[in-house]
Amino acid sequence: MPKMTGAAHTAVHTEGGAAERRAFRVSGIVQGVGYRPFVYRLAEEYALSGWVLNDSAGVGIEAEGTAAALDAFAVALADDAPRAAVVTAVTWQAVMPCGERTFRILPSPAGTRAATLVSPDLAVCADCRREILSAADRRYGYAFTNCTNCGPRYSIIRGVPYDRPLTSMAVFPMCPACQREYDDPRDRRFHAQPNACAACGPAYRLLVNGGVQAGGDGDKRKGAGYSAENWKSGGEGKRGVLRGWRYVKRKKPTSSGMGRRR
Repeated sequence: MPKMTGAAHTAVHTEGGAAERRAFRVSGIVQGVGYRPFVYRLAEEYALSGWVLNDSAGVGIEAEGTAAALDAFAVALADDAPRAAVVTAVTWQAVMPCGERTFRILPSPAGTRAATLVSPDLAVCADCRREILSAADRRYGYAFTNCTNCGPRYSIIRGVPYDRPLTSMAVFPMCPACQREYDDPRDRRFHAQPNACAACGPAYRLLVNGGVQAGGDGDKRKGAGYSAENWKSGGEGKRGVLRGWRYVKRKKPTSSGMGRRR
């Protein structure tokens, strides 16, 4: 299987010539970083049909089109990858063309041994920060705003492939507005697994004195609907919120340790 290396972009003829089909394997940190939406858009750019999916070994792709388009596509899989991705290898082999007309993101197969790298959590991006701070935006003030370029990854994963049912976000069904973003190839939340908003996503609250609420989101959001007993006993609300975005209580320094470095 050839291994792709970087190359300069040139004009690519996507029409004419016999159709070929190639099965690609992409390895590295390629799950939870917007890689499948990137591949989808790349396939559209080069007029390729086929599919992409996450699996336990990374990302699998089959693409069909002209040889020139497939060559350029293969190089771009590494050279133009999303900024949070770390592509360690792109390999491919020729397979039989099947005459597909569209390119799809397929469901991830289950039941195979995990052998892929997991993305770390990603700091809030400029676009999400802008939404959080904009009073006109529907995510104004929403602490758990995220997209394919930022947000929780490692801290919410329960297994691979990285898909919402295998994360702590599984207990938070998306509202219609979030689902539209998730399904739109032109949206930066296309297939963003932690996608959520105040109407459907996690919430937070501060409980003191045996369960009295002293701060947080109140009852406006789904996560606040769980009782204090549920949170204390580790019910779904606790796993859905606290396991995903972890709260760490900092210990106060002792008098003997203050001002000293070890």
